[in-house]
Order: sequence, then C-alpha cells, then structure tokens
Amino acid sequence: MASTTSRFPHPITLAVDIGGTGMKLMALDARGNPLTERLRTPTPNPATPGLMLAALDKMRKEIPKCDRVSVGFPGVIKQGKTLTAANLHPSWVGFPLRNTLEKRWQLPVHLANDAAVQGYGAISGRGVELVLTLGTGLGSALFTDGHLCPGLELGHHPWLKGNTYEDFLGRRGLKKFGKKRWNRLLEKAITQTAMTFNWDRLYLGGGNAKEINFKLPSYVSTISNEDGLFGGVALWRFQG
Repeated sequence: MASTTSRFPHPITLAVDIGGTGMKLMALDARGNPLTERLRTPTPNPATPGLMLAALDKMRKEIPKCDRVSVGFPGVIKQGKTLTAANLHPSWVGFPLRNTLEKRWQLPVHLANDAAVQGYGAISGRGVELVLTLGTGLGSALFTDGHLCPGLELGHHPWLKGNTYEDFLGRRGLKKFGKKRWNRLLEKAITQTAMTFNWDRLYLGGGNAKEINFKLPSYVSTISNEDGLFGGVALWRFQG
C-alpha cells in the first residue's frame, strides 16, 4: 500500500472500528477506497479508555496522514459521548470519546455506534433496513430511507424467558448453546425482528456471521466485517 495519500482524492478518512474483541484501522480515500491494509489489534484487557486509546495511538502511527476520523463504537452514542459499553470496561460510560480523540489526534472526528457505521457501508438507503452485528455482543442499527434511528440497543432488549437478545446471540450464547441451537435462535430472531420493525431488508454482520449455517431468506444478507470501516466515509456524508 502507498505510504502517502497526496495523490489520492481528498478528504482522506481514518476509519476506526472498536470492538469488544478487536480494534481495526484503515485509511480510505474520498470515494471509500482503501489506501492501506486493515490494521487490527486485540482489545486490551481490561478494556479501559486509557489502554484502548494507547493501542489506537500505536496503530495510527502506521497510517499515512489523514484529514478526518470516523469511529464505530459498541454502545449508545450521544453528543460525542459513549453512554453504554456493555462489553468493555464500565469507565467508558459517559466518556467524551469524540472530544478526546479530536484533542489527541488534532483531527475532526465523527462517532457513531459500530453497527450504525457498518450499516452505512452496506444499506441501500431505501425503505426500512435493520443491521444486526453478531460479535462479542449483539449490535443493532435501524435505518429508514438511509436515515439512522439513533439509540437502538436491541441486544439488551428482553426476549426469551426474561433474557436478552445478546444473551442468546452474542458470543456467550454461541459458546453456551452451541452452533446448532444458536442458529435456530437466530432464525427465531429474524422472524421476531421482522414482526417488531417491519423491516424491508436485514443485514447480518460481525465476526460470528460466518457461523450461520441455514439458508437465509432473499431479503436477508450477510455483510463483510470491513463494512465497519468502509462505512466511515458514508458516516461523514450522512452526518457531515
């Protein structure tokens, strides 16, 4: 990959995808084309803001100069703050991540839920579209005609027997119930969310989407993990 971004269409976006298991970075040109390889590092344990930001700083040094930053974070985002972080350290609750990164990296930053950023990289922009990310937890983002409905945390919504969607469909559920039952539960969740949101299309992403072993309906599709980075340019288009 090129060591400079001077000959590519600007603005250059540094896309950051923060997860409960791993953190990824990639530079994208103005058209959303990758200018670097995807860099990945395991999420530190404990997953505190200090340790995670230090790890991101280290990776950023390997990326050419960028003009702006897009960040996907696994929790509810409001006014640039991380209001929830169920699969990270509790010290993330209420953390001013956008302002912290802007001061730290001296670049403008857009911040959104990680499933929302992945959705921006995948949706058609027509009708009601739901994105579910099957990873450490269960991420979710709902769009109507390309517009994000903010604040949705379906993973923590009560579902079967008083448990939540995330209890069954997150990584803990996959380990507890095994792949066969996990797939049956996912099929039930597809039916349930269709009745709840009346979505036109459903997109399934996240690291555990590869474990799906049943035939998906025509209006349900899997999306690449890299959409969580490619959506970084779209995030500026929709929120900029």
